[in-house]
Amino acid sequence: MIEVRFHGRGGQGSVIASGILAEAAFREGKSIQSFPYFGVERRGAPVTAFTRIDDKYIRIRHYIYKPDCIVVLEPSLVEATNIVDGLKKEGLILINSDWDPDAFSFKKNFKIATVNASDIATRLGLGSKTAPIVNTAILGAFAKFTNIVTLDSVLAAIKERVPMKREENIAAAKEAYEKVKF
Repeated sequence: MIEVRFHGRGGQGSVIASGILAEAAFREGKSIQSFPYFGVERRGAPVTAFTRIDDKYIRIRHYIYKPDCIVVLEPSLVEATNIVDGLKKEGLILINSDWDPDAFSFKKNFKIATVNASDIATRLGLGSKTAPIVNTAILGAFAKFTNIVTLDSVLAAIKERVPMKREENIAAAKEAYEKVKF
């Protein structure tokens, strides 16, 4: 079983990203779960979402304590929270950042990738410059970095689950797939 934890801020699309990833895996014949974790958060507050992917039926129904992958939609959360909490040894971390993966201090324990999803989203009109919606871009990068799902499945899931600016969201995923650094 692959367990993925998303870190973002309200309004960036963390919960939607978790659902799109689950849809992409489902399209590939996998068993999936996708769920958020938040209380009375508001726009801009930290949000966590989760996705489970397996070849067989998933029976467990609890919080993910030991994820295989971490996806960080908001780069400020790298310093503000312990994003690596519980991450398995040799775990994968994908960060929305213009920094090189080697710039992060926890590099020695995990495999890290970065993509400037904020820039991609802003240029394509997804959200605003101060509040870009980076979820579809980050999923394109996730597909290439992890090989857990294919880009084609991610694009099909975006078409299915994203009601507005579909072409821009598809373009964001494709561009991030090409630009992810690891």
